[in-house]
Amino acid sequence: IETSCDETSASIVELRDVHVGATLHSLVTNSSMDLHAMYGGVVPEVAARSHIEAIIPVIEQAINEAELSWDDIDAIAVTYAAGLGGCLLVGVMTARTLAIAHNKPLYAINHVEAHIYASFITSCTPRLSTTYTLRASIPSMPMLGLIVSGGHSQLVIWRNHFDYTLLGQTRDDAIGEAFDKVAKILGLPYPGGPSVEQKAKVGDPYAFQFPKAKLPSKYDYSFSGPKTAVLRA
Repeated sequence: IETSCDETSASIVELRDVHVGATLHSLVTNSSMDLHAMYGGVVPEVAARSHIEAIIPVIEQAINEAELSWDDIDAIAVTYAAGLGGCLLVGVMTARTLAIAHNKPLYAINHVEAHIYASFITSCTPRLSTTYTLRASIPSMPMLGLIVSGGHSQLVIWRNHFDYTLLGQTRDDAIGEAFDKVAKILGLPYPGGPSVEQKAKVGDPYAFQFPKAKLPSKYDYSFSGPKTAVLRA
């Protein structure tokens, strides 16, 4: 169960062998993106209220699409961090209640770590095979992980499972937030990433000389400077 930002999502995943990878049986996501479009970014309270409305139907649909019942479910995993407080609360309280009601173990998941582990899903049911392109095999360790998610832009070296070192991260804004703000400045629609990308494809890459941040660590990122430079330009 995932409710860290503006999407309510539930999935049924089966792990038979950690060395082979996991199988995706269903994935249902309800987005409240349209509700935030008029503001040019995610409004936490609006997102949390949307989760309250969507979360039970989303979970039920995920179980139904997997053609399973609660008797087939071995455990419940839920995002507890990182994310918007009100949004996380909806997911955690729902998962906790379901775990008690159905007598299932409950696992608290850091969803930033989970982004990396999505790469360990190597197969899916035939019904989903036309929707998702998955890796043929699990990643090998050690590996370098690039996480670009919500408020996080991180570069991480993984030596083994849960044995990793953060090499660098954003020192200020997230790259997604910077795209949203730049799009709003330019009068482009939300979300900003796709909007800016579409314009960039037909633009002149040499039209402006924007600054690059000089940081103490060569692996860190900074996006607030370029964002302000766009505003001034």
